[in-house]
Amino acid sequence: MSSSDPKTRPKPGPWPPAPDAAPVPPSSWAKRTGFRPKFSGETNASDSGQISLPPKPREPVNQPDLEAGRARATPRPATVPAPASSQALANGDGEKVPAPVAPTNKDQTVKRRRDSDKGLSMNGNGNGHGNGNGSGPAGPTETNQHPQPQPRRAPRNEEMVVVDGMDDDGFTSRHSHMKYQLRDTPGLVPIGLYGFQHYLSMLGSLILIPLVIVPAMGGSHEDTSNVVSTVLFVSGVTTLLHAFFGSRLPLIQGSSFVFLAPALAIINSPEFQGLNGNNFKHIMKELQGAIIIGSVFQAFLGYSGLMSLLLRLINPVVVAPTIAAVGLSFYSYGFPLVGTCLEIGVVQILLVILFSLYLRKISVIGHRIFLIYAVPLGLAITWAAAFLLTETGAYNYKECDVNVPVSNIISEHCRKHVSRMKQCRVDSSHALKSSPWFRFPYPLQWGTPIFHWKMAVVMCVVSVIASVDSVGSYHASSLLVASRPPTPGVVSRAIGLEGLCSVLAGLWGTGTGSTTLTENVHTIAVTKMGSRRAVEIGAGILIVLSLIGKVGGFIASIPQVMVAALLCFMWAMLAALGLSNLRYSEAGSSRNIIIVGLSLFFSLSIPAYFQQYGISPNTNLSVPSYFQPYSVASHGPFRSKYGGVNYVMNTLLSLHVVVAFLFAVVLDNTVPGSRQERGVYEWSETEAARREPAIAKDYELPFRVGRVFRWVKWVGL
Repeated sequence: MSSSDPKTRPKPGPWPPAPDAAPVPPSSWAKRTGFRPKFSGETNASDSGQISLPPKPREPVNQPDLEAGRARATPRPATVPAPASSQALANGDGEKVPAPVAPTNKDQTVKRRRDSDKGLSMNGNGNGHGNGNGSGPAGPTETNQHPQPQPRRAPRNEEMVVVDGMDDDGFTSRHSHMKYQLRDTPGLVPIGLYGFQHYLSMLGSLILIPLVIVPAMGGSHEDTSNVVSTVLFVSGVTTLLHAFFGSRLPLIQGSSFVFLAPALAIINSPEFQGLNGNNFKHIMKELQGAIIIGSVFQAFLGYSGLMSLLLRLINPVVVAPTIAAVGLSFYSYGFPLVGTCLEIGVVQILLVILFSLYLRKISVIGHRIFLIYAVPLGLAITWAAAFLLTETGAYNYKECDVNVPVSNIISEHCRKHVSRMKQCRVDSSHALKSSPWFRFPYPLQWGTPIFHWKMAVVMCVVSVIASVDSVGSYHASSLLVASRPPTPGVVSRAIGLEGLCSVLAGLWGTGTGSTTLTENVHTIAVTKMGSRRAVEIGAGILIVLSLIGKVGGFIASIPQVMVAALLCFMWAMLAALGLSNLRYSEAGSSRNIIIVGLSLFFSLSIPAYFQQYGISPNTNLSVPSYFQPYSVASHGPFRSKYGGVNYVMNTLLSLHVVVAFLFAVVLDNTVPGSRQERGVYEWSETEAARREPAIAKDYELPFRVGRVFRWVKWVGL
């Protein structure tokens, strides 16, 4: 029976209405949507959950293989449509064959970008006509007598950083469930609240590093309070600079854990062990000098265009073990310090795990508060419990005073409990009482920086690794919030600005360089906030808070055992975030498994050799046990007649992140593998970015600054 019979015609589906005749079902997603991409190839992942206009006969075009990610030649199909009264196709021999149905749904749903939609509305059921079976309305045929089962959609997990699909140029599309995209401005009040939330969820990454390095330098509670305020101020300023003149992505800048290990290695250098007087200011000036030189080198890499060349060597298989090694390298510091007061430290860890995992799906007023605020909530509850224990006298010992120096304690009874009193009591720190209400951080507040070439070389190498960390963050965050990934020129521009921001960190004296925090990607995926304006408003709030001295004093008064407990969680998250970059490559490939495995294993084993070399069980070291791995410069295996060379080699090869990066970058760029297998980062092309308004609006410099530097092609669009 003809398909035009009104008695047998099925009810029309959603717009557009189905045609009377059944055209040839599209053989790929690219044909259904009418894209003409750069890559060639045919794909069988066609169930995109969309409705497209009826395809018109076209000349064969090259199409992307969405699953393999590589180009393939597409031959012209030999089938031609049969008359409308039949749902069969005729092959070259004139035989009737059933009309092909749409292939089943794959793991990834393919979506067109909102910025690339030209009036074509997509919804629905995965075929080109809206009826769900891949063919037009017709009478009973062999095809619809055995209907295909509806494809089962994968469950949606919103807190995961997943890839939704690819567009016509092979780039992954952004999340449809993001609350606000890069250029969205929902209003001053909502955006201010979201910006403050963004920073609060990253509280641990912003404030914990000063609480580690200042006591290691011999600083007082007042020094810790001042450094915390300085870190908050520099983080706010550098975030604003990066949002306006860097990558322009909603990424918070701050003291990165990448700089923590080399900073501890410099702090525990043998020349600083016999210092008398104020060790803190002298060591801080040495750190400032090393950071400034390393940051100038990073700025040169970015603004000279060399970073555009290095991008060819930086891929997910390199980024993953490098960032994972940053988190794994502090295992000797984490729980050994938690063990000094188990009843507080373990409770802190368990609470953060409870909030971030077991209660992560609980939503209050549309916000998953336990997942977003796991760190500050766990800190607040544990701190309150420790305060109650302190006030009830749980850590009071007869005739023992926590404020008396250990060297002046005579009683053996008090000597045995003094460590527990210092670690468990919340009133052992006087930072809050001694800090002023207002304090403006200013450059060179610790004195004139001191420059030593051997420490500067160490920081130059670390600045390259910090750039690798930032490159991974740029790519991952752009897939969530931007229209396309940035161009290599934008990446170089951002790395150059990070170098200048680290120069500011060195001048102000934060103790570490300033770079993009790795936790940004996780925070964006969890909070669903990708607005650039929210991060800018939050940075302004952070600058205001840094001027209130009591805020720095309050943070500096966090008990050391609680700091260590939070760091255990933060470093574990950092290792996992690093390994999550493997999702852009073929994680199951034996090539990638071996490269990542070798990089991680030797990043732990080789530094252990350097750290343990020359140390006997009876060796009396002047540093705490959890800082011994960073004192390798005094006893490492390199012992040539050049002391500076010995320092550089022993220090660099004792850093886990340096060894992981060297193994990963050499193996990934020498072992053969396809671009798909390696997961090579796809950056936007410069000419295409200039032609597309969406990309230009995402990444071009504001205030027409880009026009002045348009001739510098390697640091712009």
